[in-house]
Amino acid sequence: MASANEQDLSLKLFVVLSRAVQSVMKRVEEDIKNYGLNPTEFAVLELLFNKGDQPIQKIGEKILLASSSITYVVDKLEKKKYLIRKPCPKDRRVTYASITPEGQELMSTIFPEHKEALQEIFGGLNAEEKENMIKKLKKLGFHAQEL
Repeated sequence: MASANEQDLSLKLFVVLSRAVQSVMKRVEEDIKNYGLNPTEFAVLELLFNKGDQPIQKIGEKILLASSSITYVVDKLEKKKYLIRKPCPKDRRVTYASITPEGQELMSTIFPEHKEALQEIFGGLNAEEKENMIKKLKKLGFHAQEL
């Protein structure tokens, strides 16, 4: 059993981590809204931009969104002409989301700007500190998954 001090440290870590994530996400969401998108729309476009066509049924698990919300987001992006649906030639039950030339152009413009915004948001850490945090957070996440 952990000591009272270690339990207090775990609680403090949880609070500090939660507040840091809230602050970072607030800034990231502000940046994304500048492009006329919400965070979920941006995540879908970013996935298609960087990974190519994706089965709509699999997008939710790749961007950590409930599958019930994906259809709504895909519909909104389709109305904005940033993506289209493509039937799978091998399996009629599968439909792919595919980024359109308009979506490609948008992401080619805003993705570099978004990366700059992320650099500014995480500018409180140097490269070594970022690498260290990535390792530590992965370790924490894998441990929590195994519980």
